[in-house]
Amino acid sequence: MRVPTQSYTDEIEIKRSRFIGIGRYIDQKEEIKPIIDTLRREHPQANHVVHAAIIGRTGEFLSASDDREPKNTAGRPVLEVLKGSGLTNIIVCVVRYFGGTLLGTGGLVKAYTEAAHLVVNNIASEELVDTATFSFSIPYEHYDRVSMYLKEYQREIECSFLSDVTLTLTCEKSVEDMVKEHLINLTNGTISPYRDVQ
Repeated sequence: MRVPTQSYTDEIEIKRSRFIGIGRYIDQKEEIKPIIDTLRREHPQANHVVHAAIIGRTGEFLSASDDREPKNTAGRPVLEVLKGSGLTNIIVCVVRYFGGTLLGTGGLVKAYTEAAHLVVNNIASEELVDTATFSFSIPYEHYDRVSMYLKEYQREIECSFLSDVTLTLTCEKSVEDMVKEHLINLTNGTISPYRDVQ
């Protein structure tokens, strides 16, 4: 599975109706409603704000809404595109401005599907990998060497400078043991015990 690394917006027009596709990273279902509420405020003249979302390492949480479009003509097509995309932790919203011409159920399905494809085909993403986060402290004299070494493996890092330097490191789970062992060698064993961070 892959996860988005940034937001993406694109637009199509069909018979003067505008369909604005918006994709964003999310990692919990509680984020869905605030995102939709924000889009409604940003597009007060829009007729519909349809959404579909997939969340979880295996895409186990699914959500979709037609937002007053005929049943299964909007949210469901967007969700089907998401399910086939290999993406997770993503919400795709399609904002529709009605252009005055009815598209019919087939036309709506085609339009929402096309808008969703624009997003999932173009949104930047990366492979979802298992990560580990742990913290440790080192004497100041080892900081530069440790910092240089970690650049290759860190996905995130935070540093706190007190009597020692305390680092909180997130790295790929697959390299965790190797990194920990190498840090002991780099600091001649003066590193504090590792503390796992949830």
